[in-house]
Amino acid sequence: MTDVCFRADFTSARQWVAGRSWAYPGGGPVNPDDDKLDHLVADPAYARTGTFRATRRADGLWDTGLLTTEGSDEGFTARTGDRLEATVRLPVETGAWPAVWTWLDGGQEIDVFEYHPDNPDLLELSNHVRGTHRYHHDDAVRPGGWIDLAVEFGARNVVWSLNGTTVFADRRGVGRQWEAHLIVNLSVCAGRYHPPPDPEVTEMSFEVAALTVHRDSCG
Repeated sequence: MTDVCFRADFTSARQWVAGRSWAYPGGGPVNPDDDKLDHLVADPAYARTGTFRATRRADGLWDTGLLTTEGSDEGFTARTGDRLEATVRLPVETGAWPAVWTWLDGGQEIDVFEYHPDNPDLLELSNHVRGTHRYHHDDAVRPGGWIDLAVEFGARNVVWSLNGTTVFADRRGVGRQWEAHLIVNLSVCAGRYHPPPDPEVTEMSFEVAALTVHRDSCG
């Protein structure tokens, strides 16, 4: 039996910092080299409810919601051996780019998931620490659909599950000393790899109903 060492309370300023991340150049607010139209904002309406929003700006960028444990008072980090579980509602709009991922000191990135509605049944699952990934097609994955995700950050094997079924075991792992902060955000595609939003679209969102991290012992 594992302990729940982290239960996301997106309203908590002690758990989460809004609108900035060192995964973005200079901490943000923009990241055009990663093909993103993001302009990160700290406005609580964009993330603190658990619904991560993006709205079109007059300058062609999009105000977007991002929360990270990096720099927060609690400063939570996931560690080798942890299991992260999340329940999310996928976005509908073309150009939406939601993700739950990890980051520390310029790396340590594990993508719990990335999604693009132009590939409506596809989840992107990636271990950037050891250079592995899987494009997973599934009937349960669809625009506007709810899915349950889980990732076990094993030293020698990172394992992703969708709706209770294992869908990818990378046999690479993260190593014994891995740890990283959590990031949840909604980005907007600029068009290099996936289509940008349709011109008439002015707002998009995805929702995280629950996010927990389990550990053998929280002590």
